[in-house]
Amino acid sequence: MKPRTILLFVALFSFFGSRAQHGPLSVDEIMQEAMQRAGKEKKNVLIIFHASWCAWCHRMDSSINDENCKNFFDNNYVIRYLVVDESRDKKNLENPGANEFRAKYNGDNQGIPFWLIFDKDGNLLADSQLRAEGDGLEKRGANVGCPASEKEVAQFIGILKKTSHLKKSQEQAIEKRFRQNEAPW
Repeated sequence: MKPRTILLFVALFSFFGSRAQHGPLSVDEIMQEAMQRAGKEKKNVLIIFHASWCAWCHRMDSSINDENCKNFFDNNYVIRYLVVDESRDKKNLENPGANEFRAKYNGDNQGIPFWLIFDKDGNLLADSQLRAEGDGLEKRGANVGCPASEKEVAQFIGILKKTSHLKKSQEQAIEKRFRQNEAPW
């Protein structure tokens, strides 16, 4: 092997090895990076709390990354995931501070996925809680999680309209894809 190749392998191993030793990024690190990127790209930030075992979390992720929805989400949001509620043998995957951050926004005891949308300055714009008409974000609601029912998807699309540049064709694609989550498996 050439010396340059060996040096490259050593550098890559050192970088990834040191990251693994330090564990997952903290909420502060994730939020700081996401806000900076959102400012540069003129987007909002979508934070999704999830866990490896959570079937509804996987459905939400699959819906967002569906070929008919992915471009919309990528073009309008900086999406970051915070790991919470892992099983005992996977607690090391949880992001430090994620449970406290979720509780700060009334997401504790709400189940997952639980999601929040912030502007580039860190102001909360929306969340996954269904509330009575006129109730503000400071009031605890019922977590929708991964939107699936007609009412949940309508609420989700209403939030997307307020926090992005949603075209009618995108709205229809998102509605169709997320409504598939309600179908019997």
